[in-house]
Amino acid sequence: MRNLHQKVQFLANIAIIVVAFSLGGVLVSRYALPIFHQTKNVEDPRIEPGMKLSLSGVDWNKSDKTLLMVLSTNCRYCTESAPFYQRVARQKVGHNNVKLIAVLPQSSGEAQQYLSTHGITVDETRQSVPRAVYARATPTLIVVDKNGSVIESWVGKLPPEKEAEVINRFLGEPGG
Repeated sequence: MRNLHQKVQFLANIAIIVVAFSLGGVLVSRYALPIFHQTKNVEDPRIEPGMKLSLSGVDWNKSDKTLLMVLSTNCRYCTESAPFYQRVARQKVGHNNVKLIAVLPQSSGEAQQYLSTHGITVDETRQSVPRAVYARATPTLIVVDKNGSVIESWVGKLPPEKEAEVINRFLGEPGG
């Protein structure tokens, strides 16, 4: 009888360990891993210059260029990049022919609160999944011309030279 009790206790301990690992895996995949694949700095081959974008409620003709910032409130690299986004917004002042739009999957209220908390000023916010503008990761920055065609895109947390490139392509010569 004692031997049977030890075997049952051993099997119960194994079952507890298996359940604990399974639950741990579920919790890690749900909370520790981001909702969207986030990346530090890679090129996204799906967003090609010349591609036409369509985003509900956005009239590309109202500005020479538009910078779409595809973000998420739970994206670590988006938050780490907030000082750069603040700088873009500051440098945009006086450029009346350009527009800055934040695209987030979260509700408009949650998106605006996130942007405000991080001091990021934009002309508009849009609720949309990143894939609607061919973004596969957050953050993704996309410069679009007045015809809705992609000029250039960048994905991930950018190094200083890429940040300068974004500002140049967004605030530089029209169409360039």
